[in-house]
Amino acid sequence: MTIAQEAACSMAAPLQAATPTVASLPDPRRWAALFVLLAGTLLSPLDFFIVNVALPSIQDDLGASSSSVQMVLSAYASAYAVLLITGGRLGDIFGRRLVFIAGLVGFGIASLLCGLAWSPDMLVASRLLQGVFAAILMPQSLASIRTLFPERERPRAMGFYATTFGLGSVLGQLLGGLLIAANPFGLGWRSVFLVNLPVVLIVAPLAFVLIRENREGKAPRLDLGGVALLGSALTCLIVPLIEGRERGWPLWSLAMLAAAIPFFLAFWRFENRVVARGGSPLLVPSLLEDQGLRRGLAAALFFNAPAAFFLVFAILQQAGYHKTPLEAGLAILPHAAGFILSSLALPALLGQFGRHTPALAMVMVSLGCLGLSAGALAGAYWPMVASLFAIGLGQGLGMPTLIRSVLERVDHKWAGLSAGLVNTMLQISGSLSFALIGGLFYSLLGPFTDTASITQAFAGAMAAVAACLIASAWLIEGVRPPAGGHHPGDIGPVTGH
Repeated sequence: MTIAQEAACSMAAPLQAATPTVASLPDPRRWAALFVLLAGTLLSPLDFFIVNVALPSIQDDLGASSSSVQMVLSAYASAYAVLLITGGRLGDIFGRRLVFIAGLVGFGIASLLCGLAWSPDMLVASRLLQGVFAAILMPQSLASIRTLFPERERPRAMGFYATTFGLGSVLGQLLGGLLIAANPFGLGWRSVFLVNLPVVLIVAPLAFVLIRENREGKAPRLDLGGVALLGSALTCLIVPLIEGRERGWPLWSLAMLAAAIPFFLAFWRFENRVVARGGSPLLVPSLLEDQGLRRGLAAALFFNAPAAFFLVFAILQQAGYHKTPLEAGLAILPHAAGFILSSLALPALLGQFGRHTPALAMVMVSLGCLGLSAGALAGAYWPMVASLFAIGLGQGLGMPTLIRSVLERVDHKWAGLSAGLVNTMLQISGSLSFALIGGLFYSLLGPFTDTASITQAFAGAMAAVAACLIASAWLIEGVRPPAGGHHPGDIGPVTGH
C-alpha cells in the first residue's frame, strides 16, 4: 500500500433551493468517527509487518518447517488481496458501519486463534482467517471517508489515512521486536497477535456509537457468481506471485498464472450478463470504460513497487551491515518521519501543486530510490538518511492523492467498490514487486553473501523501483478530474437478481 459500488445509480432528487436538509449537512461526529476508523485500519498493516520479527520464534516453538513459516505470511497476504473487492461490495450492500464492525470483531477472533495456535497448520489457518476479515474491514474505512467528509475536508482525512499506513508499517517492525524481547506474561511470539485484542475491544463499541451508517438505496443481493469467478482469478494471480519465487517457480505456479487470464475473461463476461438481465454485478463493467479510471488503476499497479524496498533494505542492513533486527527497524525511521510529515501537510501541498501532486510525489520517491542506491554504493550514511526521508515524504504524499484521483472518478454510491479496486491494485502491485524486484535482487546477488555484492544487488533493485515510480507518475499525470460532475458507471436503476 487498499489499500477501495452499487450496480447502478438511482435518480438524484432535486435540490431544495433554500435551507440544506439535515442529511446534507456534514456529520458532526465525523472526526471522532475518523479516529475510530483509522484505529481499525491500523490493524491490517500492523499485522502484516509485526509477524516478520516473530517468525524465528514461531518456527522454534512450533517446530514449523520453512515452508510453513512462509505460509504464515502468504496465507494472510493472499486472502487479503483476493477478497478486497468483495469486502468493499459487502459494505455497499449491508452498510459500511455494520461491515466495519463485523470485520473488526472477526479480525479480533482470528487474532485470538493465532495467539492460541498449537500447531503450524492451525496458525496458517488462523492467519488465512485474519486475511479474510482484514479484506472485509479495510475498504470500509476508505469508503466511509469518501462519504462522511465534505470535499474541502477530504484531503486532510485522506492524509490521516495515509499516515496510518506509515505508522502501521513502522510500528509493526518496532512493536514486534519489543514484544518478543519483553516477553509479556511469558507469551513469547503469541503476544504479537494477542496485542490486537485490546484494540478490538475498545474500537468496536466506539464504532457502533460514533460512525454513522452509510449506504445508498435498497440493498441488492451479493453477486455470488462474480465473487467466485473474481476470487478464482485473483487467487490464480496472487498466490503464485507470493509463493512462486520462494519455491523456485514450480510448474503449479506457472499453471496458476496462466489460468488467471481465462478466469478474468469469464468474470468479465459474467458481469456483463448480470447487467444485461438487470442484476447487481460485483464489478460494474461500465466503470472501466472511463480512461481516467483505467489510468489511475494502472498507476496504482506501479505505485507499490517500493514494497520490495522493505525486503531488500532489511537484507542490506542485517546481512550486509550486520545489524540486529531492532537496529534494522530503527534504520527505517527517516522513511517513517518523511511519510508522516507529508501526510499531515497534505492539504497545504495540494493547494500548492493541485492535480500535479501525485505525479510530483512519485518522482520524489523515484529520486529518493536513486539517491539511496548511490549512497549505498558510496557507503555514505547521511545521503542514505536523506534519501530515506525523501522516499517516505513522496510515499506519504503520493498514496492519498493517488487514491483520491481514483475515488473521485466514481460516484459515492460505489465508494466501497472504488476502495476495493484501488486497494486490490496496490496489493497486486506489492505482490508483483516482491516477485519481480525481489527476484531481480536475488538474481543480481547470486551465490554471494559479502557486503559489496549485497550492496550492488540492492542498488540494482532500487533502480528498478525508481523506473516503476516514473511509469506511475506518467500514468497519473494523464488523469483529469471528471468533467461536469459526471461519474462513469451510471447504468440505470438498481434491481435484485
